[in-house]
Amino acid sequence: MAELTQAQLAEPHIGLEAVRFVGAGLNRPECVVSHCSGLLFAPDWTGSGGVSVISPSGAVARILATAPDAGIDMPLRANGVALEEGGSFLLAHLGAEKGGVYRLFADGRCEVVTAEADGAPLPPTNFVAADRRGRLWITVSTTKTPRALDYRPDAASGFIALYANGETRIVADQLGYTNECLLSADESVLYVNETFARRLTAFDIVGDRLENRRTVAEFGAGLFPDGLAEAEDGALFVTSIVSNAVVRIPQDGGCETVLLDGDREHLDWVEAAFVSGAMGRPHLDKAAGARLRNISNLAFGGPGLRTAFLGCLLGDQIAAFDCPVAGARPGHFDADLGPLAQYLEDEA
Repeated sequence: MAELTQAQLAEPHIGLEAVRFVGAGLNRPECVVSHCSGLLFAPDWTGSGGVSVISPSGAVARILATAPDAGIDMPLRANGVALEEGGSFLLAHLGAEKGGVYRLFADGRCEVVTAEADGAPLPPTNFVAADRRGRLWITVSTTKTPRALDYRPDAASGFIALYANGETRIVADQLGYTNECLLSADESVLYVNETFARRLTAFDIVGDRLENRRTVAEFGAGLFPDGLAEAEDGALFVTSIVSNAVVRIPQDGGCETVLLDGDREHLDWVEAAFVSGAMGRPHLDKAAGARLRNISNLAFGGPGLRTAFLGCLLGDQIAAFDCPVAGARPGHFDADLGPLAQYLEDEA
């Protein structure tokens, strides 16, 4: 089991001078999705909500939800985004009170995919990942209202749900603020970050069940795991909110800092609040890094999948840096863009 201590946060492998930025004017680009064409996609909380499309030149276009069907909670507050074959998106809806997974089409039409689990309404929903069988793995960070009540070391109300064959059911619960999840390349393992339990957890996927829950890594003071991606060599890359850290966890164990933009005074302030049970929105809503703005996600893309793109909670651009290892090729990377190809034509 890997563990990274606060002392190790002082030794990143990549300096902040290597970070560049893509796009401008984005609105809460928490989760970045990359495509082999060079297009990037991210949530957008402008107006009715939807997805931002960032072209290779950095130009930004918005696909915002229009004329929603009855039953759709508006505005859409996409947190996790998944690109589908043919150019539609799955959105994990982090509504004020409601959640669910919605489908957004390139023309702005939207529809409900699932809004219930085990017959009960889904709370505000954090992330969605699709597997090759068309099943959806859905994370809910907390069932508490307001959500900040679970910014605690003893958080345990999060869960993972599986949408399959038109039904959604909870397949793992009592998780410590469930955040991004990731399917292994062969889809035999599901990894998930438990942000406030400060651990990376793995499950074996057995049919439609999750079994053999185990801890892959535990994180110490200053680290709050959020985003999750896999490298070509099987190492896992984890992003930490608050500390603006990217951490690499090799297959053979250990843990190392790749990138860091943490302000020590800010980290100490947040850490004291977290340990005492007083952490709240003000501790997440301040961007204390020199360049990074509360990074929350990492997506490999670009030539050879050697560019790491960073989603964030508080910035209006996508940060990027050249990674010494290539990312694993995600299933959506070569998806047919359908009508989304127009954003490439606009470049020409």
